[in-house]
Amino acid sequence: PRRREAHCIDYDVVGELVGLGSSFDVASPGEIDLCLAKGAAPESISYGNTIKKRRDVARAYEQGVRLFATDSAADLANIAEVAPGAQVFCRVLVDNTGSRTPFGRKFGCLPETAVELLVRARELGLDPVGVSFHSGSQQLEPSAWEHGISAAQRVFAGCAERGLALRMVNLGGGLPASYTESAPPLADYVQRIEEALDRCFPSARPELLVEPGRFLVGDAGVLRSEV
Repeated sequence: PRRREAHCIDYDVVGELVGLGSSFDVASPGEIDLCLAKGAAPESISYGNTIKKRRDVARAYEQGVRLFATDSAADLANIAEVAPGAQVFCRVLVDNTGSRTPFGRKFGCLPETAVELLVRARELGLDPVGVSFHSGSQQLEPSAWEHGISAAQRVFAGCAERGLALRMVNLGGGLPASYTESAPPLADYVQRIEEALDRCFPSARPELLVEPGRFLVGDAGVLRSEV
């Protein structure tokens, strides 16, 4: 029963966001199924997990998903083989200091590696669109996004030198919810992100994606357990 109750909450939240015109970043086939079941358009879904099975990439592509994250040559090769012509963006590794749940070195690569992967993506017939990063879950330091935006600018510059024009930066998630302690106001995050974008992309801003995550839905339910 508890699993069914949690599933119903997921359905309600996703359905509400679909109605509001949201797009969705997913990490698994089950999340794709959930979004599609609630009416999300396949083109509104980004497969943001860089660690995924080849068969899961193929299934997502068959369902209409066309935007995939990557951070390794092996994953990129899988995407090229079973999701031909798809859009890809490369996740870079950033400092997670200030996060209550940092990701460490589990996801992402160095900016220099990202340049090589995105250039390779073009050679494989994919559409390399940009860069993503994640400042860590429940990030309580508004300045944390400066590291990722600076890294993204380095990738943009490196790709430009190789004749590849990128056009998108995914700012990731990490925007906090207020639990027993209050988080900094959203305006503080917006100000620091805007300043970093002005500094790193002064002439032309890329298309921006953001994954608000728990900031939007952290108080949609309460998980209760016994030990």
